[in-house]
Amino acid sequence: MDVRKKKKKVLLMGKSGSGKSSMRSIIFSNYVAKDVRRLGATIDVEHSHVKFMGNLTLNLWDCGGQDAFMETYLASQRANIFSDVAVLIYVFDIESREVERDLDTYNSIIEALHEFSPGAYVFCLIHKLDLIQNEHRLRIYEERSLLIRSRSEHFKIDTFGSSIWDQSLYKAWAGIVHKLIPNLYVIERFLQAFAKKIDAEEIILFERSTFLTVTSVSSDVGSMNPIYDRHERLSNIMKAFKHCAARNTHTTPASAGFLVMQTKTPQFNVFLGRFTDNTYIFVVVPPGEVAYNCAVLNTLLAREGFSKDAIVGHYEGFPLPTVDSSTGKGPNGSTHPLSQSDTSPDEE
Repeated sequence: MDVRKKKKKVLLMGKSGSGKSSMRSIIFSNYVAKDVRRLGATIDVEHSHVKFMGNLTLNLWDCGGQDAFMETYLASQRANIFSDVAVLIYVFDIESREVERDLDTYNSIIEALHEFSPGAYVFCLIHKLDLIQNEHRLRIYEERSLLIRSRSEHFKIDTFGSSIWDQSLYKAWAGIVHKLIPNLYVIERFLQAFAKKIDAEEIILFERSTFLTVTSVSSDVGSMNPIYDRHERLSNIMKAFKHCAARNTHTTPASAGFLVMQTKTPQFNVFLGRFTDNTYIFVVVPPGEVAYNCAVLNTLLAREGFSKDAIVGHYEGFPLPTVDSSTGKGPNGSTHPLSQSDTSPDEE
């Protein structure tokens, strides 16, 4: 087995009906929100292996939330369930009428986790926030977060508000997998150098199958963007696009894809395209045809160097020859290989 392969045990827990399996199916199995209604209740523990970024495997344990199962997890299966855990994701139903009982169960889970996996990350999702009136949503979320934190002894937890009906679900899960990606600092250093080379206002790296944000870098100009949840919105939009492409090409959402998408405006230019076997890259550059073409060409040239650094696990400096933005040519006189109209569906 390749020693570079990373396998992380992830527990997905919460009360029955809280929405655990629904969110898992949307993120990892390309379901759309309206289709999860046909999912049945999880019986005992459902195991699945999900590949992320090629060299990370999530060993996902979706644990049924019925009271009888919870009692078993905390008693006879205690060591089996809570040993070697990298991440606990606990889902709270915001509509639950048994808040104190839910917190007691959560506290028992936290104690078992501390016993067997004290170094685990803990994420709590306060789910189904779409059912709360918008003007009360933030207040109720913050109140519930405080209650959860008060019952999270030994762990510094992260909380997210989420709903399967909007981009908040992608924000929550992107935050979770962000802490599990091996060599993330290498990826971020590479993108920072790359953004500086091509004068990009913002670069976002998405995981190919889930379209979750891996990481992003922004210039001073890019940081001024007032749309704070733009990354999650893009994830949601592109997942919807893949479903649309699948319907119209008679394929599955998992296999539907594209090579390049682009938008040009008087204020900025944007392109989104395949970067490596496991990622898409979203690049925002200043307006201008030459600057745009140079950015696209340099992105193509950067693929091999990025893949090499991510695999080796250390940053060896920026690997590509820079294209002269005034001429659109590289040091050997090469020109931009992908013209403005060169877009095509992804043959996978």
